[in-house]
This record gives sequence, structure tokens and C-alpha cells, in this order.
Amino acid sequence: MSKLEQRYWDALKEVMDPEFPVSVVDMGLIYDIKENEGVIDLTMTYTAASCACMEWIEGDIKKRLLQEPDVREANIQVVWDPPWTVECLSQEAREKMKYWGVSSR
Repeated sequence: MSKLEQRYWDALKEVMDPEFPVSVVDMGLIYDIKENEGVIDLTMTYTAASCACMEWIEGDIKKRLLQEPDVREANIQVVWDPPWTVECLSQEAREKMKYWGVSSR
């Protein structure tokens, strides 16, 4: 991963899941980020195909990426394979879930 791509991962740690105050990165929703001449191609998933917040999350992701210098476009591809599981949660997300009494096992 390039330093530039790492910067985008770090930026997306500021984008929170609407249901839990955990970033989309720590939720494990972001699978890949690639940058090519100011165009970001992002691959992600959701916890469920019926997620009611898809448009909001994608809008927040695009808005945050477009705040980065030299980013002129952000494309999001949603995939369902591999499927999201609680194993995708970061340790930070697991600790927050435990604090709120939500099982992450």
C-alpha cells in the first residue's frame, strides 16, 4: 500500500457507521482503496444487504475522500463476497461494542 493510499484509509477512519459510533474502517466495511491520478476506486461491503444506511454511508465516504488534496473523483464498488462477518471488526471496534454491551463474537 502506498503512503497516499494509507492517507485515504486514515481519512475514512473519520467516517462513522450511522448505527454505532465506529468508523467504516474499524467496522471492516472497506476492503480496498486504490488511487490513480486523483481518482479513488474503493471496494466495500455492508453488514447486511438490507442495510438502510447505504446511501448515507457512501455519501459520507465520497464527501470525506473529496476533501483530500488532489482527489477529484471517488468511485465505490459494493461487493458481497467475501461477506462481512464480526471477524471483520478491528480490535478497537470490538472494544467499543463490548463497552456498549453489544456482542462482537
